[in-house]
This record gives sequence, structure tokens and C-alpha cells, in this order.
Amino acid sequence: MGVIHLRVASPPERTEQVLALLARDACVVYIVVHRGVLHPAGDVIECDVLAGAANDVLARLRELQVHRHGSLMVDPVDLVMSDRADAAAAALRGPLARAPVWAEVEARIDADATYTPSFYLYLVIAGVIGAIGLLTNSQILIVAAMILCPDYGAIIGVALGVDRRDGRPVRRGLAALTVGFGLAVVAAYAFTMLVRALGLVPTAFTLGLRPVTHLIDTPNFYSVVVAVLAGIAGVVALTHTRTSTLLGVFVSVTTIPAAADIGVALAAGSAAEARGSLLQLLLNIALLIVVGFVTLRAQRALWGRISRRALAHQRRHA
Repeated sequence: MGVIHLRVASPPERTEQVLALLARDACVVYIVVHRGVLHPAGDVIECDVLAGAANDVLARLRELQVHRHGSLMVDPVDLVMSDRADAAAAALRGPLARAPVWAEVEARIDADATYTPSFYLYLVIAGVIGAIGLLTNSQILIVAAMILCPDYGAIIGVALGVDRRDGRPVRRGLAALTVGFGLAVVAAYAFTMLVRALGLVPTAFTLGLRPVTHLIDTPNFYSVVVAVLAGIAGVVALTHTRTSTLLGVFVSVTTIPAAADIGVALAAGSAAEARGSLLQLLLNIALLIVVGFVTLRAQRALWGRISRRALAHQRRHA
């Protein structure tokens, strides 16, 4: 049974409306009111809401403009032991019992789409590790670079910005991806030039035996399919906080390996290989953004339909 703890900071003139809205919903339990505890003047209302009904409750609170005159704060509850909550949840059995709380999903995406210096540092480190993997034909190091790379947070942040029709996160995300991957390319190029200057280029790489590289710089039908499927899986994993699935997405899509290969290829004097890797990089980023946007829209529509049907059924039998 999923439950969230909802804390509403309400101006006094809206408190009774908020209480009435919450009290008549069977999916809201244990309502507590603290009057006159805010500065400026206001009340605090706390309650527990079944996660499957949270989207509907939050939407109706937003219709009251509570978030504009006060605030809405949501905390997930890991453990609930309550017969009353169990009884309320009984009517939400089925798909709605595991419905995502969209405000929480968006908050997670926004948190991941934060471009601190560490975001760029991780990209640079991942680019160098990717370059080492390419020079040594080490698939393990390529996977390590993919896991370390923080690009998916920026990519899904752009997709959410498109979904919201908000240009600011789209511009910020695209700028961060451009700068971040640019730094990764430069780092991979500089590392490869250093290796060449020290005479440490592996013999197999010098002879053109580069099986890992050939998988990266040749975008094809299969790479498109993988990017599309990974994009869908990534959004679903974020929606349901399945970190193990999300980790699988990181090691499925060729973004940082392609960026690293651009730098390595340029340092090795292979313009054709660099162009192929650039195309792979741009193709994967574009597909992840588009598929992320479409999957977010589709999930909202699907869960919205399930929620409306289930809640209507519950209220008819309340």
C-alpha cells in the first residue's frame, strides 16, 4: 500500500475549503489542523493520502490556488500500519494502487536536471575512461564510462520541459549537454594525444583492430531500436523509482562512448570515424528526448484514465 504524507500551508481564508475537500475524500485519512502557526498568518493542515489518489487530491488543491497563496509539500511514507488506511486502500486495489504521484516524479526529474560543476566533471572523467576503453578495446571500461555519465538527467529534463511547454529547462538542458559533451570530447582528445606523445598507444589500436570502436561509430537500425527502447524504459523506471532498471538504461545507450570516440578519432587523424561517432551521439540524444517526451505524455494519459475510472467507481460505492 503506497501512502504519501501531505502538508498544506494554507492562508486562513482558504483553510475551511481545504478541510472540506480533504474530509470528503475516502482516500484521505488522519487529518490534523494547526491553526495560526504560520508567519505571515496561516494554518498548517497535515494528512495521509493513498498514493493512488494523490494526483486527484493534489489537482483539486491546485484548483483552489493553495500552492499560490501557501504551499503543498509531499513526503513518501515507507511504512504504514493502520487498519483504517488498509480499509481505504481496499477500494484502490488493482493498477491504481501503484499509480505514480506525478508531482513527485517531476520533482525527481528536476533534481536530476541540476547542472553543478560535478555534472561537467563526471562527463570529463567518463570521457577519459571511455577513451581508455576505446584505446584498449575494453568493453568493461566502456560500460564503466556509461554508468558514470550523468547525461540522462539532463536529457529527461529536456523532455519534461518539452512536455510542460517550458522553454527554460529545455534551453538549460541542451546547453548543459552541449558544453558537457564538448568537454568530454576535448578531454578524450587531450588524453589520446598524451598517450601518443608518450608512445603508449596499444599495438592493436595502431593496427586498426578496434572492435569496440566499430560498434560505436556506425549508427544503424539496431542502435535506433536500442535508443528507443531504452528511452521508454528510462521514463518508466523514473516513474516507478526502479533504480536497477534505470542503471540498465545507462549502459544501453551510446552517448558518452560516442563523445569519447570523437576525441580519440580526431587525435588519431580519422575524420570519418569522428563523423560517425558524432552522428551516433546526436541521434541517441535526439531519440532519448523525443521518446522521453512521448512516453511521459502516454503515461500521464494512461494513468489519468485509470485514475478517473477507479476513483469514480470508489465514490459511487462509498
